[in-house]
Amino acid sequence: MARPLVPDELWEVVQPLLPRHRARPGKRGRPPVDDRACLTGIIFVLQSGIPWEMLPPGFPSYKTVRRRLKRWLERDAFRTAFANFDPEKIARFDAKKIAAMMDNPGIIRNRAKIEGTVASARVYLEIEVREGFSNFLWKFFDGRPQQNGFHSRAQIPAQSPKSVALSKGLKERGFKFCGPTIVYAFCQATGMVNDHLVSCWRHDACAALAHPPAIA
Repeated sequence: MARPLVPDELWEVVQPLLPRHRARPGKRGRPPVDDRACLTGIIFVLQSGIPWEMLPPGFPSYKTVRRRLKRWLERDAFRTAFANFDPEKIARFDAKKIAAMMDNPGIIRNRAKIEGTVASARVYLEIEVREGFSNFLWKFFDGRPQQNGFHSRAQIPAQSPKSVALSKGLKERGFKFCGPTIVYAFCQATGMVNDHLVSCWRHDACAALAHPPAIA
């Protein structure tokens, strides 16, 4: 039998750390989605690299899972563990620090990903010194945000030729856990790709803000 993503021993540690669920306005009478089910969905997305929208049947809705993660992150467990996401500090993490993080019940403990984050921080700093990390990224998009004109969610891809190329470039430099699907999601989140449906009020607004950045 396959090992569950959230085994009993992990849940016993994590459950006391989670904020008590508060029903959202307008949702009275509907039972809250189980925290353990949400955590399982979060871990599935993190491990598989799929977009939230592709969370398969059997899990809570992707909106519920993502909203629950956002609320949990407000406790800043990850921000505290990873030195406020400061790449210079993360790059100095040694074996002793990583071992301490593996004992931190407030984060999802995965040695390979923790070590990968440290390695990626070091590579980030190298690129920043040589050419600027922003310049490095935008070279793969010809210095201009990609504007798509999708009419339905079914048209939105999980990756693109540009995200494949950027993923390859990052891996060649030494980044870890940066497959083309994760990279495409990053590009969507940072505005390098405008995947709002044309019917969405944000599509034209984002397109209007998409001034090409200067490339040194």
